[in-house]
Amino acid sequence: MFIKHAAPTLLVAALIGPAAAAEPLPEAIAAPGESLVLSVHAEGAQVYECKAGTDGKLAWAFREPIATLLSDGKTIGRHYAGPNWELADGSAVTGKAVGNAPGATAADIPWLKLEVASRRGSGILTPVTTVQRINTHGGELYGACEKAGEFKSVPYTADYVFLKKG
Repeated sequence: MFIKHAAPTLLVAALIGPAAAAEPLPEAIAAPGESLVLSVHAEGAQVYECKAGTDGKLAWAFREPIATLLSDGKTIGRHYAGPNWELADGSAVTGKAVGNAPGATAADIPWLKLEVASRRGSGILTPVTTVQRINTHGGELYGACEKAGEFKSVPYTADYVFLKKG
């Protein structure tokens, strides 16, 4: 009996991809009532700049993400400052963070929930209203910076889940 039920469950998990977490997402980034449009894997870097803080001391400040968006191992788009996600079909969205949850370790950037603030082009991302960044690995930068204007990039991977209302 178990085998008969296992195959459909595995098929559904494969179709949904990274969005199908073994555990529910943290409440701060959950999007109840929204449905999956696309789930992609990202590989790239989080870029930081050495800047003087309000206290005048130098510290690393997040500048921008630079990542390739992958589906089934193929490049289908890119993620960059804004934050923006742009697909090869010409559709793109810009997000605004509205929630976050800690990554699995101190070296992992937080999981995020972003509302779509604007969209361009027409394609897969056209109906998207929410973007979630989950399953992050790496990306956090620690330590002192010595020289204002210096840049450092930290490799990271994540899954981005694109959702729409209804």
